[in-house]
Amino acid sequence: MSVDTRLADSSSSEHLLTQTLLDIRNVHKAFGATKALNGANFELRRGEIHALAGENGAGKSTLMKVIDGIHQPDSGDIFVKSNKVTIQGAIQAQRLGIGFVHQEIALCPDVSVAENINMAWINQSKKWFINYRQLREKAQQALAELAPEIDVNQAVKTLSISQQQLVEIAKALILDCDILILDEPTAALTDAESQVLFVIMKKLRDRGIGIIYISHRMAEVFEHCDRITVLRDGSHISTQEVANTSAEQVVRNMVGRELGDLYPNKCELPIEQQEVLLSVKALSNNKQFFDINFSLHRGEILGVAGLMGAGRSEMVKGICALQPITQGQLTLSNGQHVSFKSYRDSIEQGIVYLSEDRKENGVFLDLSIAKNVSALAVEQITTNIGTIDNQKELQQAQRLTDQLTLKSGGMSQPVSSLSGGNQQKVAIAKMLSVTPSVIIMDEPTRGIDVGAKVEIHRLIRNLANEGVGVIVISSELPEVIGLCDRVLVMHEGHNQGILHANELTEERILQLASGIKKEQLSA
Repeated sequence: MSVDTRLADSSSSEHLLTQTLLDIRNVHKAFGATKALNGANFELRRGEIHALAGENGAGKSTLMKVIDGIHQPDSGDIFVKSNKVTIQGAIQAQRLGIGFVHQEIALCPDVSVAENINMAWINQSKKWFINYRQLREKAQQALAELAPEIDVNQAVKTLSISQQQLVEIAKALILDCDILILDEPTAALTDAESQVLFVIMKKLRDRGIGIIYISHRMAEVFEHCDRITVLRDGSHISTQEVANTSAEQVVRNMVGRELGDLYPNKCELPIEQQEVLLSVKALSNNKQFFDINFSLHRGEILGVAGLMGAGRSEMVKGICALQPITQGQLTLSNGQHVSFKSYRDSIEQGIVYLSEDRKENGVFLDLSIAKNVSALAVEQITTNIGTIDNQKELQQAQRLTDQLTLKSGGMSQPVSSLSGGNQQKVAIAKMLSVTPSVIIMDEPTRGIDVGAKVEIHRLIRNLANEGVGVIVISSELPEVIGLCDRVLVMHEGHNQGILHANELTEERILQLASGIKKEQLSA
């Protein structure tokens, strides 16, 4: 069956909900002393979008890897279309009709889009020769509704992250799967691309495909999913019709407790009366951002908002010399004008940057927590003869991670084994090791659960209360409004205006982000 046929319109899918496509019963999986799954249950019906929710570390990823054959369960049963199965690997999972779009993009960057999309299909076909014309046609067909603007002949490495995510989805769909797992599929997509994905998901559902949808964005779950299952500490907590529950109830089930306010109280003192830590004037690279002007005050959380491609990340990277600038002036609190030649210069002046791509640039996944924390300030734990003092390194990491309430098995634990929220805390601890005066955080809560978000929000506010100036880039408008004292809004590389706390609404931010100047806004 072709992808186009799969996406064809159909009538109501209610008659399809009688068949269970996937049934997970009492599955257990341990890694050493850690119980990742502890009696997990999950059922997916034909023709439904079933959300899987839980805090980071709840067992969602482990359960999906069991379904995809990456991990073998220690005990429990898996049924696919009423047949008990043992899934020995991803290839067998594909043959059983299971498609998995991972949160971490796993494409081959140096080959074409067409070759990436057809890779698993080529493996299944077992043909001696490759018909490249057929590959291109199949790839174009797979992308016809997802992203028709993508040239299937270009190398994947030339695509944006959001375009690569759409290629990953097309790669799964081309195998005509019955069970489609989407792990945080909108994390790297623009709002427009996300809306296209939601339309396609519903068409696939109406054709009888069962979709497992993993997302920390409750608004998406409640708008587009049929049922929701909550895991906590590796165990099944609840499965409910989305229409019969609420976001508040789901969050209570996820965390096992009542959450306080999602956002801490804002700065009570007038921001403009505080010391200016960083002044940015006429900053440009004449390509992605132009003539940017703003000041960051002591104790302030300054948000940076804008649509995808507005130049937000490029602008802050320009501040700390992670990208070149062509003009502009940076002034520190002591009145010193600075011009950074490298990120090391920026660090030495107390300005640090937390990447939006945590696993690629934020942490060293294969290294221990201690070695990650010390990475920016190795000289602090170096002996007189130039070797690392392991005891000092462990003590430094323990002190900083204790401040952040990091959950781990010890400072020697590899960061790759931590949940997303705890990985982010390690990345922040690394920033704090150099005692910065300014911290720039790019999408600090992307891909982490609601409980971890609350902790990160409180951590950011605590840093501000201690006198640090914090710049936060976020694509989530409720986060921008709830967390930040002021918000700079960008449009196509330009500063459209800065909104104060009492001016912050989603409507005003979107108006500025779409190109309207602040002075043109209605009162």
